[in-house]
Amino acid sequence: MIKPEMLKKGDKIAVVSLSSGMLGDDKFIHKYYIAKKRLEEEFGLEVVAMPNALKGSKFIYEYPEARAKDLMDAFKDDSIKGIFCAIGGDDSIRLLPYIDYDVIRNNPKIFMGYSDTTVNHLMMNKAGIVSFYGPSIMCEFGEYVKMFDYTRQAVEDILFNNCENYEIKSSEVWSNDFVSWKEENMNVAKKTLPEEHGYEILQGSGIITGKLLGGCIDVFPMVIGTEIWPTKAEWKDKILLLETSEEKPSPDLVTYYLRNLGVQGIFDVIKGIIVGKPQDEKYYEEYKEVYKKVLKEFNKEELPILYNVNIGHAYPIGILPLGTDIQIDFTNKKVYLLESPTKEK
Repeated sequence: MIKPEMLKKGDKIAVVSLSSGMLGDDKFIHKYYIAKKRLEEEFGLEVVAMPNALKGSKFIYEYPEARAKDLMDAFKDDSIKGIFCAIGGDDSIRLLPYIDYDVIRNNPKIFMGYSDTTVNHLMMNKAGIVSFYGPSIMCEFGEYVKMFDYTRQAVEDILFNNCENYEIKSSEVWSNDFVSWKEENMNVAKKTLPEEHGYEILQGSGIITGKLLGGCIDVFPMVIGTEIWPTKAEWKDKILLLETSEEKPSPDLVTYYLRNLGVQGIFDVIKGIIVGKPQDEKYYEEYKEVYKKVLKEFNKEELPILYNVNIGHAYPIGILPLGTDIQIDFTNKKVYLLESPTKEK
């Protein structure tokens, strides 16, 4: 996999709306300006919105080709060093006909987002570049009052520095608080709670090493069978990343999604599974039972599963690079990036 260059102060990053266009809606645009100010003042980056990124929900929905053009143009622009997604949504899949994988492959740069952006990460995987499952403009960089310290530290450590042999620790706090996205709430911060679980081992033991591949399991049904869904051979020796969305799918739905992966033979070839903390810890215990039940159905009771990782729709979230080697020590409940996902300039 091709690694992008790490970020440095003064670099230009592009904002793209690849699924939902709500960042550009009148009632939400203030979130963009919060994020822009934070990225510029706290991280030293220059922020530019691609031409269609802030045109609002109606335009973004009606013109998937315009969304794709923004993405392709951001990759082609040598002055742009990173591409951050506005937010997720449910419509990235309609970009597929307009993607030029050679453009992505020949112009590697940091690409980051989560949720429906899973589709775009699979595009990056097909193109052969490392990408970053992590914060979005609207949710994390546009957080009211301040970013979570955990998220901010992950951005600094993983995107701006060589992080070979870097330990990805569990957050000491979590939040199930949602502050409604209204300008009058801009001075209201999320409340936090002490993290009581930390990393949990659902099954398996020892130490595994592999490249992460996956994303939001809710999105998988939209991409299975398309040109970007990895073949069984491409899943070989990977560590499968799975997390659930703000829709909080029922345990039955997660069961069905996992069985689909099982009958594809994916559980037969991967090294293990990382599971994100469910948002608000909804179905926290139920999901655990689902994973153990389905893996047992496929005679994979020894396949290692690490649960309750701060990624995706949890608060706070960190960053997990897709396409570079990570190591999970199931004895000591530790996760390491064995190699830096970026290269120095």
